[in-house]
Amino acid sequence: MQDLYNYLVTAVSSNAWMPKTFVLVFATLLVAFVAKKLFDRLALQLKKTRNVYDDAFLEAARRPLRWLILVLGLSVAASVAGEDSGSELLNYLPEFRELSVVFLFAWFAIRFISFVEANLHSSGYEGHRLDYATSAAISKLLRASVVITAFLITMQTLGFSVAGVLAFGGIGGIAIGFAARDMLANFFGALMIFLDRPFSIGDWIRSPDKDIEGTVEDIGWRLTRIRTFDQRPLYVPNALFAEIVVVNPSKMFNRRIFETIGVRYSDIAVLPLILEDVRELLKNHEAIDKRKTLMVNFNVFGSSSLDFFIYTFTKTTAWAEFHNIKEEILLKISGIIDKHGAEIAFPTRTLQVEQIEEQLLAGQMQSRQAESQSE
Repeated sequence: MQDLYNYLVTAVSSNAWMPKTFVLVFATLLVAFVAKKLFDRLALQLKKTRNVYDDAFLEAARRPLRWLILVLGLSVAASVAGEDSGSELLNYLPEFRELSVVFLFAWFAIRFISFVEANLHSSGYEGHRLDYATSAAISKLLRASVVITAFLITMQTLGFSVAGVLAFGGIGGIAIGFAARDMLANFFGALMIFLDRPFSIGDWIRSPDKDIEGTVEDIGWRLTRIRTFDQRPLYVPNALFAEIVVVNPSKMFNRRIFETIGVRYSDIAVLPLILEDVRELLKNHEAIDKRKTLMVNFNVFGSSSLDFFIYTFTKTTAWAEFHNIKEEILLKISGIIDKHGAEIAFPTRTLQVEQIEEQLLAGQMQSRQAESQSE
């Protein structure tokens, strides 16, 4: 029995790293478990704030923090366990820890940015001024900045000169700039779209200079995807928008009704009454914007009609609703014309038959007189 006791004491004393390693691993797992529970409870409390940024922080930090605890704790346990072995692998533990920390912080930053981008305009959070296109552009820039920064820190940790890497990148950037001028032009074209915001995702745009018309579906760094009205995808290089005129009907405040209507010349006596009733119709119509110009005037003596025009604006800018309103107004104007006993004119031509008949008879008489004189 004494021999067994002496053997155990000798084994423990010669392997003193084992209990230390066990304690460190156990403590690491316990801290990771407690951190998970704390994050779960904190998340339930912060969800009541309707703020996207605190939810983004918790969601982004949840997994990277757990891995950070595990990496730091297990690396310390590995260094303790390997003290007696003298393994050369222990020399790489500091670099491993630094690289792991850099990677996990970059992972956290990218998760945070992606969560904010995906939920910034969600109805569950408070409203924000940024539109979808601008928030997407800023998110892409931030993610690219995080990746580049993490890459430079990794190079510095591995012993490479960051100044040399940047110098190589500068020379390479010049070479790429000459070789890919169109790509850079499209990139800066996208940047101008994001800054000036002439249109955004979901807008209906058209260009009088090019055969471009449709709804904007996506604004990338090189191309903008537009869905035409016949449902075909149209890919436009962003550099083109710096050279053409773009009309954005989606940003209109009103839509205009501008129509010319003609009545018969025989209805000139009731034309003033028709004009007055049409004015009253537009002034009392709930879909017409009274703050804008409203005109109903006799305009011109046409070739076959007395023409008057209506010029007004609807409150809505929706395409289908506008045409329903316009249809209703035109039909009511037709009813007003009919109520006064008038008719809408159509192209006509009057032929003076009496004069033609007189000329024919005169010609026949002259021919008969010439025949009688010849006999």
